[in-house]
Amino acid sequence: QVQLQESGPGLVKPSQTLSLTCTVSGGSITTNYYYWSWIRQPPGKGLEWIGYVLYSGNTYYSPSLKSRTSISWITSKNQFTLQLNSVTPEDTAVYYCARVIPQNYGRGNRPGDYWGQGTHVTVSS
Repeated sequence: QVQLQESGPGLVKPSQTLSLTCTVSGGSITTNYYYWSWIRQPPGKGLEWIGYVLYSGNTYYSPSLKSRTSISWITSKNQFTLQLNSVTPEDTAVYYCARVIPQNYGRGNRPGDYWGQGTHVTVSS
């Protein structure tokens, strides 16, 4: 079974960069099909899809976050990363990484998709 695990600091100061890593195990990352995605859920709110990277390196970012977001591979470690610049307290959320099929992007955790357990990130001084 494919497994994904988020890791990174749980506390980030305002104006700094939020950096998270998703480690993939139990499956191959080399097929250029899946959307390797980052999703977040602020407290009491719904899911917000941040963006994704294909194995090829092609990326997509939510228009509302594109200017602050970078998703990229560390292929030798079966990892992909999220960097979110210039964070504010509104960026506080549980952050998830996921492998989703294209048809399921933006639809939540659907059958056939694999999600990490999530990691809570608080933006606070």
